[in-house]
Amino acid sequence: MKRSSTLACLGVALLLGACSKEGGELAYGADPRLPAPERGLLPDMKIAEPTEWGKQKPTVPQGFTVSAIATDLRIPRQTLVLPNGDILVAEGRGGNAAKLKPKDVIASYIKAKGNTSVKGGNRLTLLRDADGDGVYELKTVFADKLNAPYGLAFFDNKLYVANQDELVRFDYTEGQTQAAGPPVSVAKLPSEINHHWTKALTISPDGRFLYVGIGSNSNITERGMEAEVDRAMVWQVDAATGAHKPYATGLRNPTALAIQPGSGQLWAVVNERDEIGPDLVPDYLTSVREGAFYGWPYSYWGQNVDTRVKPGDPEKVAAAVKPDYSLGAHVAALGLAFSLPAMGQAYADGVFVGEHGSWNRADPVGYKVIFVPFSNGRPSGKPIEFVTGFRDADGKTRGRPVGVTVDPRGALIVADDLANTVWRVVPNR
Repeated sequence: MKRSSTLACLGVALLLGACSKEGGELAYGADPRLPAPERGLLPDMKIAEPTEWGKQKPTVPQGFTVSAIATDLRIPRQTLVLPNGDILVAEGRGGNAAKLKPKDVIASYIKAKGNTSVKGGNRLTLLRDADGDGVYELKTVFADKLNAPYGLAFFDNKLYVANQDELVRFDYTEGQTQAAGPPVSVAKLPSEINHHWTKALTISPDGRFLYVGIGSNSNITERGMEAEVDRAMVWQVDAATGAHKPYATGLRNPTALAIQPGSGQLWAVVNERDEIGPDLVPDYLTSVREGAFYGWPYSYWGQNVDTRVKPGDPEKVAAAVKPDYSLGAHVAALGLAFSLPAMGQAYADGVFVGEHGSWNRADPVGYKVIFVPFSNGRPSGKPIEFVTGFRDADGKTRGRPVGVTVDPRGALIVADDLANTVWRVVPNR
């Protein structure tokens, strides 16, 4: 496509976005009220307008303090707290999907304007606070020459990393600041096209199984179902042998996975489909049941049929499991971590969710970290804003949260891939 045509299409997209319905209040919880689908020539699109933090910081609840513990990173995505308190940061950017339609070209332009211009690091960076004063005085490269690393997991002196094309393992010795050698392959991961490239990762409490989230290769199968083989699902991988199988399917883009303390239940946050209105389809938080099908591409939120998908599959629709908790449409949830009592009584039971923020909604949503309270092992009540201020009322965007990790000593670690910063939120002692 010529530049002039691209710019003309972009102008149309922005005009449509400015004149379209902004969208209503986000529908949260187990039983959200879903509007009728809205179809248009182009979806709403909104540039994030990045700006510097300067002397400002994110906003946190009263009784908490936030500080930047690492800056000048190269697209931090997910973090992991090691047993000795060191923090590993996965840095990188992946994906190689070709643009299918003018909409894709325009969307790529919009997304790029809201993201950092820094080149992805393709590495793991280690942060260390040796004296426990909250200042991480050491920042060093733990491993490099990786391929868009994203998901991280640890068990029994083994560090697992989900690159965009391969699940790998490093042997780890407590206190080391650099990997002793190159990683060992555990399993190859689907990477052809890689429309959704992020590979979320967690590990079972006994260390036997790894769970890998693999996103779809399209919004709603525009590339054909042959491009979706082994995608839009969570894999269960044998940590010892690399043998794998589908654990749950029909999850369009499971961007973060976590094991619930005590129960051992697997949970995920999932980014749902686009282009049927500002209030559809809700991104969600859900328990992930073995053998369950969650709807994509044929339906959403249970049995709501997506009529754009041809041919449909009534049997699949009938079997679709309804997710546990709506986070609202287009918030782009990318981080998930179960809390601990060390985070304080009000935040002791529940999950933190990092919301990267929308690009396809006239009235932007997300751009914050929320806390979803739990009761009796399930989400209960409305979400609570926990880290905000990433985007202001004037549309200026200082940061975009991705991964969230709870440090057992009492801190929330937040990766910000726009400001290339890692934030640490702690209760005041």
